[in-house]
Order: sequence, then structure tokens, then C-alpha cells
Amino acid sequence: MGSINYSSGHVIFESENHKVVWLGWDVDDSAGAVQTNQYLIVHNGKGVLIDPGGVHLFSRVVSVISRFINLGEVEKILFAHQDPDVSSGIALWLGITEADIYISNLWTRFMPHFGLIDFSRIKGIPDGGDTIPIGSDARIECIPAHFLHSPGNFSFYDGVSKILFSSDIGAAVFEEGNEYLFVENFDEHVKIMELFHKRYMASGKVCRKWADLVSKREISMIAPQHGAIFKGEAVDRFISWLSGLECGSDIVEDFI
Repeated sequence: MGSINYSSGHVIFESENHKVVWLGWDVDDSAGAVQTNQYLIVHNGKGVLIDPGGVHLFSRVVSVISRFINLGEVEKILFAHQDPDVSSGIALWLGITEADIYISNLWTRFMPHFGLIDFSRIKGIPDGGDTIPIGSDARIECIPAHFLHSPGNFSFYDGVSKILFSSDIGAAVFEEGNEYLFVENFDEHVKIMELFHKRYMASGKVCRKWADLVSKREISMIAPQHGAIFKGEAVDRFISWLSGLECGSDIVEDFI
């Protein structure tokens, strides 16, 4: 798995006042949980946490974040959608930070099922998207990604690093012991993400809509919630691949 320390996180972008950190994996996880990626943006010493994961990952993610920022400086936590591998730790995160939580308006009323009682810090994202400021000079764009696979889903675009945090779009399922952080061989990587996309994405129509939306931005990396990060020419190759994909309702007969 190369020279990257897969358990303690890795900086994937850094400038004078802005840093993006991939927060590592449980590479020796014996519980069999699905592999997930969590990300931290640090801008002028303030933190934005993206898809921090469920209860199962909480203590490890807290430990890694603490290497890069004081937990008291985490001001915003963004959830792409409602799945437990994204958001089931929400009550724990509200307990140890003073952060505001951002999630689709569609899912705010489902959060009590993850033990949430205090809604004062929950900020619903409207269907058409939104812009979330980071300090006075940076922002995160919430780009609609509905039905890919959740009906209330967003991708998050960091305008400083030009990284697109794509949620389940671009996800891959590694074979055990064959994990890697960045996509180096796109043609081989397709083999471990194709089945996931065909089954979980609603249709080719919504794939093409998302591809059209994100193509309007300058993208340096696509960072999904599962699998490896796309960078360089792999970014354009992934968007092109997704634009031509038949999936979900296009091929429903394959699953019934």
C-alpha cells in the first residue's frame, strides 16, 4: 500500500492557509464494516469535517483529527446524505464539538433515529444546493447529487483546493489487502466500481445530470466516500465514464 500511513491520515492538499486531509482507514478492521473515507478541511485554523462516519469509526476519526486541529476549532460538519456509514455518529460529534451540522432538508427529521435530541445546530440544505462559508474568504458549494444514490444527496466542492467530495459517486469496493489511496490505473479501477454504480445509482439520466453540473467547475480531485481518490486525467475519465453508464432503472431487469 505504498509509503502512505493508512491509519493516521494523509494531507492531500496544502497551501499557506488551507489544508485538506484524508483521515485514514481501519485497514485491519475485523468487524467487516464497509470501508469509508472521511475528510477534514482546515482553513485559517478552522475546521470543516466531511462525512465523518458512524459510531463504529468515531474514536479513530477523533484521534486522527486531533493530529491536525483542536476539536474545538471544528466549526462545521457536512453530511452528504443519511446513510449510517455517513451520519450515525451525529450525536457523538455534536457532543464533542460546537459545530453546526449540514444535511439535506429531506433528512433532518430522520436524525432522531441516530440519538439526536437537540436540533438547534442542524442546518438543512435545500434541494437546489447552497453555499457554506468557511471564514470570510472561502466557501463550500453544495452541489445536488440526488438519487445517486440517496434521494437527498449532495456533493461538496471546495473552491480553494478545487477538490470535489462526491459522496457515493465514484465509490469502489476493494479486495482485502489491495487498497490504494489514489487511482493510478483507471481501466483496472473501473472493475471494482462498476457493479456498485450499476446497482446503487438510480439511472443514467441522473448520472449525466450530475456530470453536467460538476463539469462546470475546475476539479483537481474527486474524493468519494468509498474507495480511491481520482486526480489528474482520472477526473475527466471518471466523469466521462459515468456520463455513459447504464444503471438502476435502465437495467432493472438484471436485478429482478
